[in-house]
Amino acid sequence: MARIICVANQKGGVGKTTTSVNLSSALAHKGRRVLLIDFDPQGNASSGLGLKKHEYQEANVYHVLIGEMSIRQVAQPTAIENLFVVPATQDLVGAELELVGAERREYRLKDAVREVAADYDYILIDCAPSLGLLTLNGLAAAHTFLVPLQCEYYALEGLSQLLTTAGLVKKNINPELRIEGILLTMFAASNNLSHQVVSEIQNHFGDKVFKAIIPRNVRLSEAPSHGQSILEYEPKSVGAQKYVELAEELDQKVMGLVNQMAPPPATAESANMTPHMEGPNA
Repeated sequence: MARIICVANQKGGVGKTTTSVNLSSALAHKGRRVLLIDFDPQGNASSGLGLKKHEYQEANVYHVLIGEMSIRQVAQPTAIENLFVVPATQDLVGAELELVGAERREYRLKDAVREVAADYDYILIDCAPSLGLLTLNGLAAAHTFLVPLQCEYYALEGLSQLLTTAGLVKKNINPELRIEGILLTMFAASNNLSHQVVSEIQNHFGDKVFKAIIPRNVRLSEAPSHGQSILEYEPKSVGAQKYVELAEELDQKVMGLVNQMAPPPATAESANMTPHMEGPNA
């Protein structure tokens, strides 16, 4: 079954969509089968992977939420092998209003994702920069949530609000939800504040902070305008290298957990072994 990860932060401009696109791409390059759900009405994750709006105007995540289509019907292949996208449009804003009085409104995405969970290794959900019904659906559908955190002072306030919301979701909607990790983004090596934020977050959250730190990088900013992930646009850039490191770090952790949960392989000896019983009451 896929590891379902919600990429969330209600603060905009922290590298959330950049992370969703490039982490998905890096995992796909590793041979993992990946589905990226664009859950932001701006649709930047869709366009950032080269999808054109006219291609999915009548089949996107909005139609999944309102029950008209399934994820299999709207998922689009990308130029990257193993990577598929459920695109989004501005219609998604309307879905939030339409679902206000709907039954199981918080579980619409979860119910839809359940049908395709066995088809992928990872499902990433790129949430809108808010804590509304859409993000609530994302957190309800996910096993874990990943928080991109800009290396600036005010980013810490947004993190506190998100963790509070996630705690409420865990208590009331999705008891399995837990944090996948905090990803430090937009790190400027020449900026003392960036170093202070990194130090403070690492000291407070320990191993919940990814070792990979995403720097400010011109190539990362340019790639979306070409409809490409950084691994296609400039694979030798520092930004690309860091997202490859992040994908490796995440994959090692997830695969390690999968191996821990798997039963030990049967040996020929154990398969043929019969219990030795003694006495009539054995």
